[in-house]
Amino acid sequence: MPAPASNDSARRTAASSISSTMLQGLKSHDSTAWSRFVKVLGPVVYQWCRRSRLQPSDSENVMQEVFLSVAEKLDAFHRTKPGDSFRGWLWTVTQNRIRNYVQRWKRHPDGAGGTDAKMQFEQLPALESSESAEPATLDADCIIVRRVLMLIRDDFEHNTWQAFWRMAVGGHASADIAADLGMTQDAVRQAKRRVVRRLREELEGLL
Repeated sequence: MPAPASNDSARRTAASSISSTMLQGLKSHDSTAWSRFVKVLGPVVYQWCRRSRLQPSDSENVMQEVFLSVAEKLDAFHRTKPGDSFRGWLWTVTQNRIRNYVQRWKRHPDGAGGTDAKMQFEQLPALESSESAEPATLDADCIIVRRVLMLIRDDFEHNTWQAFWRMAVGGHASADIAADLGMTQDAVRQAKRRVVRRLREELEGLL
């Protein structure tokens, strides 16, 4: 039937454009989603600013500008080809904000902290085009995964989380975990799968 097929196609297109739980919330202007976004990706944006040799206070300022840009331009983010990710788009937004921040200082150097600030900005390396690729750093991945784990931990019962953590992170045998927690080995494995599934849902589009 042509009509249902068309509807299914539209739903797939919408889902592929922004599919993770967090990104759906951002699109819906959900305050909880925005809070999670800042907690998860704020440290990554800050790290990118520091890697561009901005000072801590300037990095904080640029980070706030990035959040404002995301709020204003989120509808412009679409996955149009394999490999596109929200984080890659966020990297481009951040680079643009860093560039604008430095250019503003060069136009009005007297209002940006005096001689020390002047020397700092003059020593910054020239930024590449906004199309430059995000640096492949394991640090950013680790920050995101760690932050997401902190956010979802309270959504699981104690034994479920302990079973996941000890098996997936600690590398303990399921038999030992089951004995310690009073669970069956199958329940331990199911607990791990539940948390991993949720983690993947939260990370979709971010890594």
